[in-house]
Parts: sequence; C-alpha cells; structure tokens
Amino acid sequence: MLIKRNILLFFRDRANVFFSLLAVFIIIALYALFLGDAMEESLAQVIGFESDKIGVIMASLTLGGMVAVTSVTGCLGAVAIGVSDKDTAAKDFHTSPVSRKKITQSYILGSAAVGFIMTLAALATVLAYIALNGGLLPSASDFARLFLTVVLSVLCGNSIVFFLSLFVKSLNAFTSLSTIVGTMIGFLMGIYVPVGQFPEAVQWVIKCFPMTHAASMFRQILADAELAALFENAPPETLSAFRETFGVVFSYGEYVSGFWFSAAVLSVTVVVFYAASLMVMKFAR
Repeated sequence: MLIKRNILLFFRDRANVFFSLLAVFIIIALYALFLGDAMEESLAQVIGFESDKIGVIMASLTLGGMVAVTSVTGCLGAVAIGVSDKDTAAKDFHTSPVSRKKITQSYILGSAAVGFIMTLAALATVLAYIALNGGLLPSASDFARLFLTVVLSVLCGNSIVFFLSLFVKSLNAFTSLSTIVGTMIGFLMGIYVPVGQFPEAVQWVIKCFPMTHAASMFRQILADAELAALFENAPPETLSAFRETFGVVFSYGEYVSGFWFSAAVLSVTVVVFYAASLMVMKFAR
C-alpha cells in the first residue's frame, strides 16, 4: 500500500511529472531545432556521401541517450516524495505500526517503479519514431537486451538519486539538486556535445559516470546495425572512431567497452550505492 501510495502521489502531481521530464523535453527541443542538423552534417562529412539513413541513425544515438536520462529524472522526481514526507508526514509514519524498514523500502521500490514506467514509455516512443522513419527495429534478442538495459538503468539511477536524497533535509534543497542534475545530465550522457569533442580530462569524467554506460547500451542496441550498414565500405577504424566519438562505446587505453562491460558497471554501481545508503541510514539513527 505504501508503494502504491508513492506511485499515485507522483503521477497525480502533474507539476512533478512535468519537471521530471523537463530534461527530456529540452533534449527533444534542442535536437529538433539545432542538434539534429549539425549531427547529420557531421556524419555525412565522415562517410563522404548523403544517405536517407543518416537522420534515423543520429536520432537513435540522441534518443537512446534520452531514454537513459529518463531513467534518472523519473526516479529523481519520485524520490522527492520521500523528501517531502520528511517535512510533512515523518512523525505520522514513525508513530504508526509500520516499521521504518518498510517505509524506506516503499520509497526505494516506489521510485524504481515510477522510473521503470517512465523509461519504458520513453523507449516505446523512441522505437515508434525509428519505425515511422524507416529505421531497423531491434530483433527479438535485442528486445531482451533492451529490457535488461531498462532494468539496470532504472536500478542504477534510482540507487544514485536515493543515496543523494539521504543528505537532503528539505524539499527546497532537493529542488535545487534536481535542477543541477537536470542541467548536467545531458552533458554527462554525451547528448548536447559528442563525448569525443570534450577535452580528454572531461571525457574521462564522462566515461567514469555510471549512467553514461546506460546510454551506451541503448545506443548499441538501437543504432549499431544501421551504423554497420552505413559504414560497410569505409575502413573499420572510421566506424570505431565514430562510435567512440558519439558515446556508443568507450575506450580505456587499449580496452574498448562493450554491452556486457557496461552492464557490469551498472550492476556494481547498484550494489555500491544501495549498500552506501544502508550504511548512511544506519549511522544516521
């Protein structure tokens, strides 16, 4: 019942839902107005010819990152309910027969459920866009990988934002945190500016940010098949350089990340941040 309460509170608050999706709306607007044309021209210059597939490929790369952003901002908006309860309902909950453990679990599971719903909705929108524009839809095995990516992305984003929320004591402070996250996450995901165009030091920050690997996993599934076909007659190193520049994969020295490497990064991050949250709550009592 507590989980259901938290989910309903989130979706009934239209302002909260809107601001949770604000970063997504900004990404879509920027892509439609500015980023799309610039990215398509960049890809056309790389391959040396025009193709009707360029638009759908660049959209897949950008919107794949957008899905990963949704898994963070959706959870962030839902976690705000727990922060709000600290000001309004904490004493009521603590005097009720429900244990603090169950109350905490309801916030974690409720925000994860909200993030899961919103991420699936964003992914469905992206797949519909790809289909309507003549792009290749994922195969059955790729759909299984997409579902795994959604689960890991939501759990990872939820674990991070829940951990951060433990240090926030008021809703106003949480609103400021949400603004910072919403502003920075587009850059950290390599959406506003391709990863390869940042200075090397900034690239390493992006590569080490766990949620960037969620964006990488979405991009690999949504765009790799089209990229392979487009670069069929180009030297292999040209495709490799393009994939690194646009955050499809990341290089760490001689090692280049793949789907399962990124999945491992997300999995480890989930364990680390939930464990850290437990430690914080234990010592905060």
